[in-house]
Amino acid sequence: MDIRIDHVALYVRDLKGAKEFFVKYFQAIPSEQYHNAKTGFKSYFLSFDGGARLEIMTRPELQDQDEKRMRTGFIHLSFRVGDSGMVDKLTSRLEADGFEVVSGPRVTGDGYYESQIAGFEGNVIEITE
Repeated sequence: MDIRIDHVALYVRDLKGAKEFFVKYFQAIPSEQYHNAKTGFKSYFLSFDGGARLEIMTRPELQDQDEKRMRTGFIHLSFRVGDSGMVDKLTSRLEADGFEVVSGPRVTGDGYYESQIAGFEGNVIEITE
């Protein structure tokens, strides 16, 4: 049996803005937009090097969840960018563009060189080497 995660999905309020964020900073390749006119649901699949995919979605009746970062459930998306210099460069670029650096860049207790930023709509993005 060949079991793999096919994709992860993320609801956002601003679908176009989310797509542009992932294209600009993480070289995502977006699909054509899907739109279900009956429900108002819209989505894009974003593809990344190595085969990972992220589905970003929106619909009119979205409700905000508790914004605490220390909570159960999915908590961040992690992107490997190649080396520590790229972690530093991308973190600086995101910070200069107004995104909050949550932590790092730093070496974690388990040996990873990473940073975390509060990305589009506050979703935490981990950038690692």
